[in-house]
Amino acid sequence: MKIKTISITLITLTLVGLIGYRITKNSAESENGGGKGDKKPPMMVDAIVVSETNFANTISLSGSIEANENVEIRSEVSGIVEKIYFTEGTNVSKGQVLFKVNDIELRAQLSQAQTRQSLASENERRAKLLLQKEAISQEEYDIASAEYRSLKAQTQLIQAQIAKTTVRAPFSGKIGLRNISPGTYVTPTTLITKLVSSNQVKISFSIPEKYASEVENNTAIQFTIPNNPEKFTAKIYAIEPEIETSTRTLKIRAIAENPNGKLLAGTFATIELPLKNIKGAIQIPSEAVVPVQNGKVVYIANNGKAKEVKIETIARTDKDVIVTQGVKSGDTILTSGVMALKDEADIKVKVK
Repeated sequence: MKIKTISITLITLTLVGLIGYRITKNSAESENGGGKGDKKPPMMVDAIVVSETNFANTISLSGSIEANENVEIRSEVSGIVEKIYFTEGTNVSKGQVLFKVNDIELRAQLSQAQTRQSLASENERRAKLLLQKEAISQEEYDIASAEYRSLKAQTQLIQAQIAKTTVRAPFSGKIGLRNISPGTYVTPTTLITKLVSSNQVKISFSIPEKYASEVENNTAIQFTIPNNPEKFTAKIYAIEPEIETSTRTLKIRAIAENPNGKLLAGTFATIELPLKNIKGAIQIPSEAVVPVQNGKVVYIANNGKAKEVKIETIARTDKDVIVTQGVKSGDTILTSGVMALKDEADIKVKVK
């Protein structure tokens, strides 16, 4: 029994020793292997050497096209439309008669007023003669004179009302769709049609306040409209005198020629606005820039290692970013693999 116990004990001790030896050996091998694997080979990256250049800064903005002149045609007097003289969708000239409101009642009132005015004029003439002969007082003459002037003003008022029954185009342009027919009773609130001047159009847009000092009158801009590859040109002619506080933007208006009528009021426009040229700008590919929590960084090659540098930018194009701080002429900027890089990482640079 003792021999059996001793044998089991020896076997157990032997197994424990073998397991301990194996664990110790594996641990040593793991440590040796880990030490060899920690040394990673340098990362292959592409890079460019940057230099200063003069950059023609242009920003892209959204805007809208507006008619140079746009007015709703209404009648200043109430009455029945006697005749319409315009055709929908055609061009009209300034001063052209558009429609006529019946004025028969006004003309009757005018005839009555003119009769009273003639009588008052004669009374005023007689009163003047009597005053000269001292047959009446100055007060009596003043009453006759005032009556004449009042009736004369009333006649002129009715004549003005009659003139308003003939509605004319205030400027040359294209007339819109009409909302009335002959015989319609119209009032000053009735919209008859619209008149739009389209030989020139206005382009209205807003810019961020930081660019406000860089925009001037007579600056030429280019713009495009949807589904049309053609680039149109306009010239800035008016700038709002104050920043809009709710949006922190400045409203600007330009004018463009529209001889063929291709530009319709209300159309969306994409505007390219040139700003002041940036001298000594550093232009780098946008893929070299890494966004971080507090801004943007790039990596610069520095003695075989990647150096993280924080940058400030002012503008960007389709492919490049304009850097104002953090990078100087002659720096080697890494352009590939930047998302996997860390500061002080070993690199092998291929300059393009």
